[in-house]
Amino acid sequence: MARNTQLAFLLMAGVSLVASQAYAGSFALREQSTIGLGQGFAGVAAGSGGLSSMYWNPATMTAIPGWQSQWSVSGIFPQAEITPTFVGLPAPLWQGTSTGDIAQDGILAAGYTSYQVNDRLWIGLATNTPFGLVTKNPFNSPGQVYARTSRVISFDVNPTIAYKVTDWLSVGLGFQAMYFKTRLTQAAPFPGLPPGSATLPGAPTASIEGDSWGYGLTAGLTITPVDGTQIGIGYRSAVKQDLEGTLRNPGAALPILRQMRVKADLTLPDQLTIGITQRVTPELTLSAGFEWTNWSRFGVIPVVATSGPAAGREVTTLPFKYDDGYYASIGGEYAWSPELTLRAGLGYEWSPISDTNRDLRLPDSDRIHASIGLGYKFNNKLSVDLAYSHLFALNGDIKLDSRNPHYSGLPYFGKVDASVDIVSAGLTYRWDDPGEPNQPGIFK
Repeated sequence: MARNTQLAFLLMAGVSLVASQAYAGSFALREQSTIGLGQGFAGVAAGSGGLSSMYWNPATMTAIPGWQSQWSVSGIFPQAEITPTFVGLPAPLWQGTSTGDIAQDGILAAGYTSYQVNDRLWIGLATNTPFGLVTKNPFNSPGQVYARTSRVISFDVNPTIAYKVTDWLSVGLGFQAMYFKTRLTQAAPFPGLPPGSATLPGAPTASIEGDSWGYGLTAGLTITPVDGTQIGIGYRSAVKQDLEGTLRNPGAALPILRQMRVKADLTLPDQLTIGITQRVTPELTLSAGFEWTNWSRFGVIPVVATSGPAAGREVTTLPFKYDDGYYASIGGEYAWSPELTLRAGLGYEWSPISDTNRDLRLPDSDRIHASIGLGYKFNNKLSVDLAYSHLFALNGDIKLDSRNPHYSGLPYFGKVDASVDIVSAGLTYRWDDPGEPNQPGIFK
């Protein structure tokens, strides 16, 4: 195969179809690696996720010899049910009701390819869905003035480069091009009736939707202080999205105000991940990791009209007021045989959503992650991986009152029963022949 043909195929091999309707910590998606999921994502910034570790730290590519690709597909099965305990409406309208399961199942795919140019230089490509969410509240629920349908979709293309500076230090850098789209709906007042009519059955639907492309960077380094120990630090930059779309409000007093073009500038959070892996015996490797996500930059986002008589004016806001998010994990893998590897991990996530800013669109909370996984190596070119994780949600009460930024005049208190099951399958393939000492373009 000619050198130019190889490089073209490298780019194609890294691309995966991504479809996500997942409900994850806030609306960020961590499920970017089957191998990482099996260990609770412990040590992924230090390379415990194999080639997929480049999502968190592009410098980890320098541990992947030759020309390799890795793909993963995760099925995400969330469950979230909200039972109101008090709503500022007549009791028969809310007592004994619940939303049922508002969280929608989804599929998340990720793809990675790296190519070793020589003994120091690697190039790679990752395709991912960093953010995603779909929740659907019942059409005539007592909380419909806060939420009906919520949808977030993203797609990220991330070419990367990594350089092995010394035997103990590697650095990496990448560029992100991310597409982001959202659509949010809720009940609106009946035309000509006061705002409180939005709580009545059959109330019309108001919606806001928009999309855009945004750009950012990834960077990282790995350090190997002694044989068997690897430390990694990875960074994914903030990505600014200048959303443009449409606001529809059938309850507006004037027909000319019931549909208008709008824009909203938001910045998706940057993320810092630290990991360490330690080989204890030839068979056993333990890992640990810590992740910080800068969700506090997600405050109150103004929505500005760009058409009609309100052009240039703020017509509504998206009030998030998130806290920062954190995730800590421990895990490891054990080589049961030369072919079979077993994995397990445990993590704890501090959600950016709490009792003070939780709403009916995304009733997220702190959670415990418990994971298991395995990998099977068929030969020196092909291996497969499987993983399962269960997320136990904690402390998910909803308190929509004057202290909550989402409050719009209707008190709403409720209990949330939530959990998530994730199953994942992955495949890793080496395109070059590891047995060829003079493979073109790859230093041996």
